[in-house]
Amino acid sequence: MTNKIYLTGFMGSGKSTIGPILANTLGWDFYDLDVVIEKKEGKKISKIFEDSGEVYFRDLEKQMLKDFAGRANIIIALGGGTITNQDNIDLLKKTGKIIYLKMSAEAAYKRLRFKRDRPILTRDGTVNLSKSEFTARIAQLLEERSGYYEQADIIINTDNLQLGFIVDEIAKILKAGK
Repeated sequence: MTNKIYLTGFMGSGKSTIGPILANTLGWDFYDLDVVIEKKEGKKISKIFEDSGEVYFRDLEKQMLKDFAGRANIIIALGGGTITNQDNIDLLKKTGKIIYLKMSAEAAYKRLRFKRDRPILTRDGTVNLSKSEFTARIAQLLEERSGYYEQADIIINTDNLQLGFIVDEIAKILKAGK
């Protein structure tokens, strides 16, 4: 069994919820990459985007991944866009297994429609989009990222699955050594 798991997927796919439960099940440590970055920077992701831009944020992500590369028995919930850099994917594949928590645009909309802290889904980081704009933006981002997400070692469609089943399924796959 691999000793490092990277959970990827679109925002709202369950990475930060499933990660700690899976880590507890395996007896490993859990880290949420966005939370680690927020602690390091002393501000929320949305504020980092606002103050310094996406390029700066993506550079922080890449550095944090390098910092985690040498650790073992950890599960890391990646940010929704972390996987959109091929260098990141190469590092992740070299140092662990990538699990893609896949969901549809419709499921993403249901999970994210009341969130106010997702800068990539809002106009200018502050104004909420209409339902049709919001759904279209999610679909666009999922399409743009699909080629990256699909490079994962394990893909689990989470649309209609209960949380416990997802955790059990991942644990079973990992223990089988896939």
